[in-house]
Amino acid sequence: MQYQLNTPLTREALAPLRAGDTVLLSGTVYTARDAAHARMMELLDKGEALPFDIAGAAVYYVGPTPERPGQVIGAAGPTTAGRMDKFTPRLLDLGLACMIGKGKRDQAVKASVVKNGAVYLAALGGAGALMAASIESCEIIAWPDLGCEAVRRLRVRDMPLTVLLDAHGGDLYQSGPEAYLQSLV
Repeated sequence: MQYQLNTPLTREALAPLRAGDTVLLSGTVYTARDAAHARMMELLDKGEALPFDIAGAAVYYVGPTPERPGQVIGAAGPTTAGRMDKFTPRLLDLGLACMIGKGKRDQAVKASVVKNGAVYLAALGGAGALMAASIESCEIIAWPDLGCEAVRRLRVRDMPLTVLLDAHGGDLYQSGPEAYLQSLV
């Protein structure tokens, strides 16, 4: 199935999604990679606010390249999500609804996705220009000293994504290969 979703996201909007479904995501998406996640944890440890409202938010694990003249953003392909695993359950418990990246997640993240009714979506790796085509605006909102890893607020329209982890425990990294092997018999 294919779904159209708009941020901010709710549990109700994410509940129908199943691993393997496709999503066209529109609205506000925040960027954050390793260094930004570490700084967000420092803020939370001090009892301070995050640079954006985490409730219902979508975070894209991306460090975009510099934009060319006339472009909003450079190539914006996903980075490997596993590097954020140690931070993710805490953010999900605070209301993070959607993560966008590539690669498998650990068991703690999978359990937290189910517990919080969230999703993990895949952006097409190696296709940074395709992903950038969905981005209508880009603004650095925190930690510009981090360069490509600064937190950005993106405005996206119909960003093409695939559900990797759903709120019901579905995991495309498990079900996909199983379905393929079944198709061979």
